[in-house]
Amino acid sequence: MNILALDTCTESCSAALFYQGQLFERVEMTQRGHSDLILGMMDELFRQANTTISEVEVLAFGRGPGSFTGVRVGVGVAQGIAFARDIPVVAISSLAAVAQEAAEQFEQEYIAVAMDARMGEIYCASFQVVDGLVQLLDEERVCPPEQFMPQSEQEWLAAGTGWGVYLQQLSDNFAGKLSEVSVSLFPQSRNIIKLAQPEIDAGHMVSADKATPVYLRNNVAKKKGEQ
Repeated sequence: MNILALDTCTESCSAALFYQGQLFERVEMTQRGHSDLILGMMDELFRQANTTISEVEVLAFGRGPGSFTGVRVGVGVAQGIAFARDIPVVAISSLAAVAQEAAEQFEQEYIAVAMDARMGEIYCASFQVVDGLVQLLDEERVCPPEQFMPQSEQEWLAAGTGWGVYLQQLSDNFAGKLSEVSVSLFPQSRNIIKLAQPEIDAGHMVSADKATPVYLRNNVAKKKGEQ
């Protein structure tokens, strides 16, 4: 199945195309301009694959959490394409995509993901690698770093930008249980495709109108002083 994926939830803006068994991808680090950048990336992917958007059968996208604007852009672009092409969508967690990137780079079964959520908080969740794919062990949440604790006595791989910002606090929480810390891992569209494939096989796809963002923080639009 031909799958187009996009992620604009963080400063790593990416798009990937799985077409006739081949993977094409584009990644660029940016602080702004995700909407213009992601559209250009997708055009380049179609040129590389010598195909058009009409051949895409499913659209997978990063649903958040992440930057409020970035998450909103990703969902909006995904909905627009899916509505225009009348194709289903699969929403993939940004935290799961970070965990999958960690699983691709390190041989570790348990992965603790923490992404910087600003305002003294992190987006976090714990994952286990099963048959090469990450599975959520607890709930995804936003919280102060001191509240993110290991789910078991296993050894954990720490992944995500939150570990870079709150390394001391999180390391204290996971004292004696960390195998390695990687603070530069971001969601990547190639991993969104990988995580979407079993969902597609199971028929867990939805229509464009059900493509919804996950912010975790309910008051994302407020200024810090109003929260």
